[in-house]
Amino acid sequence: MFGNHQHIVLASGNRGKIKEIQAILEGHPILPQSQFDIAEADETGSTFIENAIIKARNAALHANAPAIADDSGLVVDALNGAPGVISARYAGAGASDQDNVIKLLRELEGVGEAERTARFVCVIVFMEHAGDPTPVIAQGCWEGRILESPRGENGFGYDPVFWVSEYQCSSAQLTPEVKNAISHRGQALKQLAELMKSR
Repeated sequence: MFGNHQHIVLASGNRGKIKEIQAILEGHPILPQSQFDIAEADETGSTFIENAIIKARNAALHANAPAIADDSGLVVDALNGAPGVISARYAGAGASDQDNVIKLLRELEGVGEAERTARFVCVIVFMEHAGDPTPVIAQGCWEGRILESPRGENGFGYDPVFWVSEYQCSSAQLTPEVKNAISHRGQALKQLAELMKSR
């Protein structure tokens, strides 16, 4: 799928995300950027695509190798798309997953069930090298709604408050295998694999 590359650098320090991506791209030589002592790039973009490209370019440049980066987040309709690109730092710089969830639930207090629609969005970028003028861009979207309180122990981020109607449970109550098969990241990675076939 990714040619004859010895390895591909994954531009992320998020352990949950690294684990998911390595599981979905099983059999491919994916190494986290921490193994190359690469600092995380400043996510200065205003869209998921911009941030994914910034992160992939940074990893490719410092590792001198092809890189994959994803930028993903939660988009809540009642909050005009927030937390969006700042999902990981919604409650402030250095915020924990729990801090972000608490802030989200506070912002949605009093919002009825029907208006709590939301989706996880994921954009994944593959760059052959830091100067790659035609990065491969894939995107996935996972529809759901926001619960009033957390449920489940699996996953990370907003998974405990993201209701998956298809399975009648939260994302954090799904097994990793099921989540990877249907999630925004799973969809984007499958799309990336297809796009890479013609690369």
